[in-house]
Amino acid sequence: MIDTIKELILNQFAGPVTVGMIVTSLIVAFICSLFIVIVYRKTFTGIVYNRTLPLTIIMLAMVVAMIIRTINSNLSLSLGMVGALSIVRFRTAIKEPLDTSFMFWAITAGIMSGAGLYIIAIISSLLLGVVYYVSYMISAKAKSQYLLVVMYNAACEEKVMETLKSVTRKQLKSKSSNSQHVCELTYEIEYSKGTDSLMAALQNIEGVRNVNLVSYNNEIGL
Repeated sequence: MIDTIKELILNQFAGPVTVGMIVTSLIVAFICSLFIVIVYRKTFTGIVYNRTLPLTIIMLAMVVAMIIRTINSNLSLSLGMVGALSIVRFRTAIKEPLDTSFMFWAITAGIMSGAGLYIIAIISSLLLGVVYYVSYMISAKAKSQYLLVVMYNAACEEKVMETLKSVTRKQLKSKSSNSQHVCELTYEIEYSKGTDSLMAALQNIEGVRNVNLVSYNNEIGL
């Protein structure tokens, strides 16, 4: 029984690695990662676009494909690779959780490409991309949230609040005043056709100094 198990394990690593197999794995990994980058760029909604992340996705998929192809070819090399990778520590912080998902997607595509599952790698990447893009388009149809910032003199506060009653969906974020009796209100509202007329009505109130509409994402103003 032990000899049979050993033979089955060794047979998994007995296949030779040819240049054609390596090139094919790298090409498939590149195609899949390029598709992942296209989906990432089309659906990016962050504050600052990180130009190095698309290159990281491509390199990550291709490097993982080479590692998996090496592990599949030789048992001793696979053990050495596991030992080498166990001492590597990656400490780069990823600020956007969605970026982590794209990196895992690239790793998965690289694993399948390196394992020789070329058709599965391409089809699964296409399906994931389509599902994610449809989900993105559905969520993008929702109204965008904005911050309405109104700076006014305290004497006209009643008129300002009366004008803001026309906004049905709003949430007070902050309210401040200073020694010069200048107040500042910040509301979270949904942008609609009546938002521009609301800003004009606020601006026409005597004593209102500034009316600003600010888009934001993840609590960071833009």
